[in-house]
Amino acid sequence: MPPEPIEPLSDEQALARVRAGQVDRFEVIMRRNNQRLYRAARAIVGDDAEAEDVVQQAYLQAYLNLDRFAGQARLSTWLTTIAVHEALRRRRRSDRVDLAWDDEPPPAEVACADEPAPDLALDRRALADLLVRTLDALPESYRLVLVLRDVQELDTAETAACLGCSAEAVRVRLHRARQLARTELLARAGASLRDAFAFAGDRCDRIVAAVLARLLGAAERA
Repeated sequence: MPPEPIEPLSDEQALARVRAGQVDRFEVIMRRNNQRLYRAARAIVGDDAEAEDVVQQAYLQAYLNLDRFAGQARLSTWLTTIAVHEALRRRRRSDRVDLAWDDEPPPAEVACADEPAPDLALDRRALADLLVRTLDALPESYRLVLVLRDVQELDTAETAACLGCSAEAVRVRLHRARQLARTELLARAGASLRDAFAFAGDRCDRIVAAVLARLLGAAERA
């Protein structure tokens, strides 16, 4: 009789084991949240490599502050919040970042006129690439809300928690972001929306290996 399959660890179980000293169990948490954090970071910093660095630093910060996670929010929401704050911190060092949740009118149009009109004959990858370029052209505060809500599929409350703003502010920004991204383009993108800011397996492995190496190295020196 074949052995019964081993049930995967839940976030709570993995977190409990990490807190008990099993540093390698942090891999479960990372692999489960890598894509979510990467997409949030990429929406802010606008660069693949820097987004990876942001995610790694976010995990290190989370690990060092596990005692501050009380379980009142989902672990994934807490991790995303850390990644968002780290990405914004980096952006502020090199550029002015405006995430004010006011009611100013959106720009007249997105600066992406040199993009070809979407064509239903484009394959999913080409369409996803076009969508990423469109998202990158959005003002940052709109782009971040759009990524968290429509790409990551967080609900309004989770998005508000990640950004430290009100649920109403999230709803207003999301409405404006969708307008700026052009309704026709998003409609034609369809299921390809989830392909935006693609997170390949090698990127997941690279982030996990880098963070675990630093955590295990620190544990050995302790």
